[in-house]
Amino acid sequence: MNMNFAVPCLLGIEGLIAEELRNLEVENVRAENGRVLFSGDETTLARVNINSRYAERVQILVGSFTAKSFEELFQGVKALEWEQFIGATDAFPVKGYSINSTLFSVSDCQAIIKKAVVERLKSKYGIEWFEETGPVHQIQFSIMKDEVSLLLDTTGAGLHKRGYRPDANSAPLKETIAASLCCISRLRPYHTLYDPLCGSGTILIEGAMMAQNIAPGLNRNFSAQRWDIIPENVWKTEQERAKDLENRNVDFFAYGSDIDPNAIEIAKINARRAGVEDKIDFSVSDLRDFEPKTQRGTLICNPPYGERLLDIQQADELYRLMGKKFIQHKGWSYSIISPSETFEQTFGRKADKRRKLYNGMIKCQVFMYFK
Repeated sequence: MNMNFAVPCLLGIEGLIAEELRNLEVENVRAENGRVLFSGDETTLARVNINSRYAERVQILVGSFTAKSFEELFQGVKALEWEQFIGATDAFPVKGYSINSTLFSVSDCQAIIKKAVVERLKSKYGIEWFEETGPVHQIQFSIMKDEVSLLLDTTGAGLHKRGYRPDANSAPLKETIAASLCCISRLRPYHTLYDPLCGSGTILIEGAMMAQNIAPGLNRNFSAQRWDIIPENVWKTEQERAKDLENRNVDFFAYGSDIDPNAIEIAKINARRAGVEDKIDFSVSDLRDFEPKTQRGTLICNPPYGERLLDIQQADELYRLMGKKFIQHKGWSYSIISPSETFEQTFGRKADKRRKLYNGMIKCQVFMYFK
């Protein structure tokens, strides 16, 4: 079955996802603000869920239309071919949002969309009551400036939940952002990666997985795996394909340290769960004692900052220390994510490149030093 898809993502990484999808041999890829659209079949659906490092989830775009009244919303939803995806016993809860639109009541839109889908399925299946005891087909709607998009979530728990990190320290970095930082820092399979403020190890683990081409979704399940419309062998084939593309024989190695012994213990457990513990050396250490172990290195870190863990003064002291420890040296690059408007001034050097990136709801910049 040919389908249209949408991948929602954090602002600032649309381009990374578009490139990633093209590398996965996906068709009709086009990036928009906060999402990337593409098309494909059941194989595409499974492949992107299993392999995407940066996407938040994979959704089927069932249809789009303009609606300025509840009647237009009802008729627009009812006209879509829901029976292609939702069986007579399947569950189909509805959730979504409305921004800058005539139809601003989310709860009313939710009720009308549910009623329209029910009416459509009644006419197709010839039944009056839907038990909704089968697999979940989460309907997601977005209404922006009166433009309605209706989507079906195929992922379930967000794609950042790889399965290796049930435990984390406070204010952990999302796995998808950590992977994005590794990508924009141009991490390669022969690099040595450092994170001297590693917390629960997410950046290092994502870097090790990327360097060895380990698919992030191999050790988890997805909502659409329980759907009748997708043959089970599609998932099995794509999992085997991803496994075949792994390359464990690389020179990559990583060093992670943190002042908190508990964080380091959690990081070791997470690395073991991710299957990359042999590629990372963890140690308890203060940033003041940071000394590189190699002549070249790629350093990526997410320092605690005022809006999360430290007050502004403490954060600035940390940035000043980083400026002293992260010295300019041939063969070295540093990428530091921070929301601070005065980071460069406090760090002591102007970045060679800056890139906007959201860490959850916090607007940040990645300050990159490589010259």
